Order: sequence, then C-alpha cells, then structure tokens
Amino acid sequence: MTHYDVIVIGGGPAGGAAAHVAAQSGLSVALIDKHKFPREKLCGGGFTGRSYRYFQEIFGAPIPEDIIITKRNVEFHAHGQELARIDDIPPIHMTMRRDMDAAIVGHALASGAVDLTGTAVETLDLDARKVGLKDGQRLTYSVLIGADGANSLVARTLYGEAFDHARIGFGLEIEAPAPAADAPVRIDFGAAEWGYGWNFPKAGSATIGIGGVHGRNPDMKAAMQRYLAKFDVAGTPKVKGAFLPFGDVRRWPGRAEVLLAGDAAGLVDPITGEGIAYAMKSGALAAEAAAEAIAANHPPRALTLYRQKLRPIHGAMFHARWIRQIIFGRPFRNTFVRAFRGSGTVRYQYLRLMAGEIEYPALAWATLKKVPSFVLRSATGR
Repeated sequence: MTHYDVIVIGGGPAGGAAAHVAAQSGLSVALIDKHKFPREKLCGGGFTGRSYRYFQEIFGAPIPEDIIITKRNVEFHAHGQELARIDDIPPIHMTMRRDMDAAIVGHALASGAVDLTGTAVETLDLDARKVGLKDGQRLTYSVLIGADGANSLVARTLYGEAFDHARIGFGLEIEAPAPAADAPVRIDFGAAEWGYGWNFPKAGSATIGIGGVHGRNPDMKAAMQRYLAKFDVAGTPKVKGAFLPFGDVRRWPGRAEVLLAGDAAGLVDPITGEGIAYAMKSGALAAEAAAEAIAANHPPRALTLYRQKLRPIHGAMFHARWIRQIIFGRPFRNTFVRAFRGSGTVRYQYLRLMAGEIEYPALAWATLKKVPSFVLRSATGR
C-alpha cells in the first residue's frame, strides 16, 4: 500500500493541470489514466485565447507553437442562415488533443508527479480513501481529484451516475482532409438542437462535427449527415461520438476530500462547448485547494476551499446558460440571429469572449441591449 498526498484520476487537461500544480506545491502526487500518452481523444480542438492564457499561467510557458495552428478569420452561420465572415479577429487557436494532452502530462511528470498512466482503476473506496489498480497496485490518498471526463468513475462512485445523459450534450465529429490554407474557422449555431456545428481547420486535417443537448436530439446521426452535406468531404471518414457535459454544472463538485474537475464537474461552456480552458483552470484550482487543506492538516476541507475558488467560473456558467436561452431557444433565436447579423457590437463581444478578453456578463449585457424585444418576449412567452 503506497500513500500519496494527492491522487489524480484522469490525464487530460484537468488532470494534468491538477497533477502539475499539486506536485509543484511539494505534495506527493500520483497521476492515473487508463491510457498511455499520447492517445487519441474526441474533441473539436478549439484552443481559445482563454485556454492559451490559462496554459501559460499554469505551466509557466506558452503552449508549443508546433502543436497549434492560429486562425484570424471566422464565419458564423445560424439555423441555415449566413450571419457574417469576420477577418482580423483576435487569434483563435486549433490543436489536436493527442499532442496537447501529451504536452500537459509531460509538464505534470516533469514537476514530480508519479506516472501511473496506462493502468486502469479497478476498485475505488472513497470511505477508506483507497484506490486499487488493475495491475495490482494499492494506493491511499489524503485528497482525490477526479478528472476522468463525462463518464467519470469518481462521479459515478459519488452519485451513482456521472450525469443525467438527457440533460447534457452529445457530440459527433470526423477528421476530414486538410482544407485550403486560408480556410476560416466556421461555427454554425443550431446545426443540432440547442447546440452548434463546427469546422475547425488544422495542420493536416479539419475537424468537422456537431454537438447539442442529447435529450433534444433524438437522431443526432441524421443531423450530422445534414451538416456534413454542407462540405465537400471525400470518402467515408469514421464518425466518433462522445457525451459533452455542457450546461449541467455541479454546484457541489465532490465530497469533502474528493474533488471533481473539468468535464467530470460539468465545467464545459454551455454555448461553445469549449471545455479545455475551464478544465485546466479547475484542475489547477482543485490542486490549490488540496494543498491548502493538507497544509492545514484537514483534507476534508478541500471541497469547501475548492468551491470558493470556483465561484468566478460558476458565475460565468450561470450567465452562459442565460444567454443560451436567447441563442438556442425557439422563441428568441430569430431575434438573436437578426441582432448578431446587424450588430457589430454583439459580434465583437462574442469574439472577445472566445479570445478570453471578457467573460459572459459583458456579452450578456451587449446582447440584451441589442435585443430590445427580449424582455417583452420573456414576459409574454411569445
């Protein structure tokens, strides 16, 4: 039986950031993932300005330039209508999760985290603070951080199920051949119900996909085929799918000395579906809370400290869920389309949001001012 101050389950952006920050705090850390890195991961790969900033803040260096491609033009569409093409925008970065996650895990291991990747968890006893691995290792911990995604084993052990699948999102995507060098980022609001489609040009390929609230999309495959028909995609590329826990934030992301971060905590942008930025940030905050609780010799206080640190992110999620009603709700979405097409302010604020220069409250205010009928329609229910 080996004891660690912190055990992190999951080696994605949340888990890698948590392991890195905890190890840099002087704690003994084990990083567990069933896969060895690099490994494949379904994700659009949008790496916003917010993600870029968080990466540099957490790891002390910018993301390597050889694993991202930067675009400065974007096309917006909504419900089959072209809204705008905008050039010279704040930079939007694209990355392949295979490369990015491997870089993050590399930072964690370089900081001193013990590499237990490539071995799955077999048993998890939260009351005894014990983790059993399939290779026979038995571990104990002071604080456990579950960063193991939308189907989190840690969340299932805590709550019986990771999420209500009807309430969260589901996404489908393909990797298509590389587009032209000047191809813009494309975002299609409403390509799926209460969701959007994306065409993200990258180095060597383009990721094309759709995502929306699972319970509102009884035939996501058909929606995906309709979306792919907009593009000249050769052959029959493999379609991959995964649940996306956007719009279902956990107000209590864990229990005592057990913390949930990233997708496992529902920290995915309810509008864009972006999860990388908040995954990294929440992982780092979970590690900080763990370090403070352990230093005070009171690991069960970790969740209280963590929730305090998450307040700005939870606030952003609240405002995003409010704006989502305007963008995707049937009573309002035509009004939003007109406002977005006609208002440079709304478009500019949305781009600033994607760049990480502002948070959702600023976009909410800009949207409300430019959609004068919103209050009336909310009141009348029309």
